[in-house]
Amino acid sequence: MAERTNRVKYGPDYNPIREYWREIESGAVVVSAKVRKTYEKVIYDLDHPGEWFYSPSRANHILEFAENFCRHSKGKWGGQLVRLELWEKALLATIFGFIDIEGTRKYREAVLIVGKKNGKSLLASIVGNYMLAADGESGPEVYAVATKRDQAKIIWLEARRMVRKTPVLLKRIKCLVAEMLCDANDGVFKPLASDSDTLDGLNIHCALMDEIHQWKNGKALYDIIADGVTAREQPLVFITSTAGTIREDIYDQKYDEACRVINGYFDPEGYKDEHFIAFIYELDSRAEWTDPKAWQKANPGLGTIKNIKTLAAKVEKAKANSLLVKNLICKEFNIRETSSEAWLSFDDLNNTATFDYAELKPRYGIAGIDLSSTTDLTAASVIFRVPNDPVLYVEQMYWIPEAVLEQRVKEDKIPYDAWEEQGRVRLCQGNKINYHDVVTWLSEVQTVHDIYIYKIGYDSWSAAYMVDELKNVFGEAATEAVIQGPKTFSGPMKSFAADLAAKLINYNNNPITKWNLANAAVQIDRNDNYSLVKTSNPRRRIDGTASLLDAYIVMERNLDEYLTLI
Repeated sequence: MAERTNRVKYGPDYNPIREYWREIESGAVVVSAKVRKTYEKVIYDLDHPGEWFYSPSRANHILEFAENFCRHSKGKWGGQLVRLELWEKALLATIFGFIDIEGTRKYREAVLIVGKKNGKSLLASIVGNYMLAADGESGPEVYAVATKRDQAKIIWLEARRMVRKTPVLLKRIKCLVAEMLCDANDGVFKPLASDSDTLDGLNIHCALMDEIHQWKNGKALYDIIADGVTAREQPLVFITSTAGTIREDIYDQKYDEACRVINGYFDPEGYKDEHFIAFIYELDSRAEWTDPKAWQKANPGLGTIKNIKTLAAKVEKAKANSLLVKNLICKEFNIRETSSEAWLSFDDLNNTATFDYAELKPRYGIAGIDLSSTTDLTAASVIFRVPNDPVLYVEQMYWIPEAVLEQRVKEDKIPYDAWEEQGRVRLCQGNKINYHDVVTWLSEVQTVHDIYIYKIGYDSWSAAYMVDELKNVFGEAATEAVIQGPKTFSGPMKSFAADLAAKLINYNNNPITKWNLANAAVQIDRNDNYSLVKTSNPRRRIDGTASLLDAYIVMERNLDEYLTLI
């Protein structure tokens, strides 16, 4: 019973979340913008309890379990009891501490994205053993999940080693060859892979998903696990990973979902999921990889769990060999390994300002159209300025085929149906976009809002018959082709980003526009030329951004003449 000597005990006044937040606010610890936003929301929830409130006893229970009964299995701390760092305590306290009046946990899915060698496997092992033996659940089923069995066994083996080194746990948990059993509550903890023949009929209390950036065809496995937790009152899917190289699979999907949740915390129109929380430790900009002051953003255990000298040596080596840079910033700093990167920060693109046509009385506008696929989202923009005002005002409309609306809402978790009810999205009859509907809307803007459509920018690959219709309605001189690519887009994209950051682009706080801007990716060549990048992920629509840039480019081309008109 050595574990009970000098046992760690946290009182009801102990709150690691507030302590960590004070460190963040004071600058004592440096975190990514996403982590700051997450904890800003958590602190708000602490101060404004409602259906869900913070229970110190529930939060501290897992901390005490970790520090009294869990031991390191490897390295210089091998055999020693775990001593959690403040960021780890805050994370666990957040996940396990918020409950409702019935005592049911708020969070059912938690994501931790962090640079490698920051102890994420240790955290996952602690969570797994806790959910097996100490969560108060009858017959808990705990699984370490991956697409391949060897990968699934990594966390499970770590958890088993932890049990074997801890007499108190070993008395309660049997460590067998392929599973661990807890007789006290009929619990089981074992690895689970896609090639397993036991994927049907799961009744999961906890699923640990590690290194999902390595998963190929991982969405199917994730969906099976998500279905397997539905029968439990307070299940937990705990995902831990670094960034990786597999594109448009489950990692990108969960990362994008996390971004939407984080960006939507204090946005009334933003995406909401009160049962999901993400802690994304990453550099805020790719350029920060050479700045030691920024390294902690992706590595909260830097200097304690993770060796800072080793990281510094890797950085210096990469400075001297550019071939090493991509892998370094991906694995050590969580910048996703791809040819593209996020173009705009949410703080820069977010603009809650609105406008009223009756007050502005605009006279002339410039339109932009992005037709996209005939079966997906299509967007059109009208931008305008008014005298003695530097702000660029934006009106947008989106279209989606009526036949795919329900499917898109269900599969993509995007509220197209709510946006359609708000009049922000229009439905095209059937299963394809009717481009005539786009022309009709532009005509409405001209008649209803009395904005004369002076120019219309369109992708030069647009359907010829639509261009002909635009010319028939708005005149031969109104249409201008916008060739897609860095030669056309690079300069305007940089100007557009600067205008957004300066809040000189007012898109009437349209949530679809905001979402499209947040999805936009940019490809940068060696000469620092920009191109707007479309991905194959249907969730990450950028059609609104593309149509807006088409209009912006045409305005830049004709700015002097346009200003004389208004």
